[in-house]
Amino acid sequence: MQTVRHSERTLRTALISKNPALVSQYEKLDAGEKRLMDEAFRPDSDLFGPITLHSQSDWITSHPEAPQDFEEFFSDPYRKIPSPQKHSIYIQCIGLLGNTRSISEEYVKWLKGYCEAFFYGLTVKLLEPVPVSATRCSFRINDNTQNLQIHAGQILKFLKKKKPEDAFCVVGITMIDLYPRDSWNFVFGQASLTDGAGEVG
Repeated sequence: MQTVRHSERTLRTALISKNPALVSQYEKLDAGEKRLMDEAFRPDSDLFGPITLHSQSDWITSHPEAPQDFEEFFSDPYRKIPSPQKHSIYIQCIGLLGNTRSISEEYVKWLKGYCEAFFYGLTVKLLEPVPVSATRCSFRINDNTQNLQIHAGQILKFLKKKKPEDAFCVVGITMIDLYPRDSWNFVFGQASLTDGAGEVG
């Protein structure tokens, strides 16, 4: 097993920028937000704890990606920014997320709270859950796992049609496997940078 651990210096370099536009944002942080930022750099903090890689098939190992610091993220021309008219995150459940409806509701309640904390300042709303059949998406049985899978791209089209006027984005959640095209075994999720829609399975 391999452990990925970032030093305080690495975290500060990644999260703090000398870009004047970002410096002005830091100066607007309230006392609680500043405490949270300071905590992020502590070696014993839970915010950026070590990541354990259990095998060579773990995502980080098998799909190497170039690192991105906050300034690169901030300057990305494709980054979407909420506005007073588009300030809500909508969660669309597709099928049950547990063995019973009550388990599904508890899971969605937890997910809503997490999104409200992570995407601080945005409103998180729940759309009425729908059965998988309501999406009218293509599906298949995976040859290797024998699990039911639904087409990720068609889920995106379904979510785009369901997107409310005040939505910054709409996120589809399902416990059913996804696949993006016939040649792929599965995919964890898929999103559209232009339509403000995405799903995870």
